[in-house]
This record gives sequence, C-alpha cells and structure tokens, in this order.
Amino acid sequence: MSHRIHDEVGLELARQVAVRLRESGQPLVIARENLARWRRLNPGSPALLRCYDEWDAILGRPVDEICNVLCADTEEGRRLRQNSPFAGVLSAESVWSTKRRLRLAHATAPA
Repeated sequence: MSHRIHDEVGLELARQVAVRLRESGQPLVIARENLARWRRLNPGSPALLRCYDEWDAILGRPVDEICNVLCADTEEGRRLRQNSPFAGVLSAESVWSTKRRLRLAHATAPA
C-alpha cells in the first residue's frame, strides 16, 4: 500500500474513532490501557516512550481537542496516527472494510 493510501486509511480510521469518542468515553479507556501495556512491553525504547508520553498529554485534553488532533490532516496528525493508542476501538472487520474500500477507490480512480 502506498504512503498516500496508508495515510488516507489512517485518517479515515481516526475519523471513525473520533465519532465513537464523541459518543462514549470507552475509547479513552482503551487508549489509556494500550499506553500502559505498551510502556510495560517497550521500557527500553526511548522514542516509543516519548510518543506514549505525547499521547498521554493529548488524552488529558477535552474530547473535542483529542478528536481534532486525531483527525488533523497535517504532518503532525499523520505522525501521531502512526502510533495511535486507539487500537482496538474499531472492530477488525471495520478496519479491513475501510482499507478495502479505500484501496478499491484508488485502484479504480483515473490516473
């Protein structure tokens, strides 16, 4: 998958997470649990720990701000989505469906 498609998939998945986040606090619980688990699994990786700290700070903001960061179509937004702590918020079926849909859209788009 090209970087462009990968970035589009990440942004679309982030938008879907943001919808859930605005509906319920459960995605925040999942994100915080993921960060705690990842810290235990990666104690010797300073780069990852910095990323987890950055997400911790973001998760402490109001929901609308978290959603704005999560869905930012910017270089920073793309960077942050690469290590999004929201893994597990969306079902595997939903994730794969989104990937298939966007890949198909790119495959059938005029060059």
